Amino acid sequence: MSVVLRNLSSEGALVEGANLPIEGSATVFKRNELAVEGRVIWVAGRYAGIAFNRQLEPAELLRQVPRPRQKFDQQFRRPGLTCKPLSPSDRQMLEMWAASAPVTRPGD
Repeated sequence: MSVVLRNLSSEGALVEGANLPIEGSATVFKRNELAVEGRVIWVAGRYAGIAFNRQLEPAELLRQVPRPRQKFDQQFRRPGLTCKPLSPSDRQMLEMWAASAPVTRPGD
């Protein structure tokens, strides 16, 4: 039976799928080269929890975790020194704001 692995730990796994076995069923969890016996300890809808009969070694567990993929190319650039021209409405708002701002002098 094929399932989607949702979570994996050294003691068990959370899987999602259709037509899952009932609670208490013996199973063999297989992923890549890993094969470990266990039993289904709970089922809720499309999800099931599997408890392994033995604890996985850290190296076994880490081999099952895919390397994260970089989602975007990082580009480190300085911001540009020029800006876009103001729209007429932006210019009007800036002029109104500048005209209403109080004048301050150093030391006031």
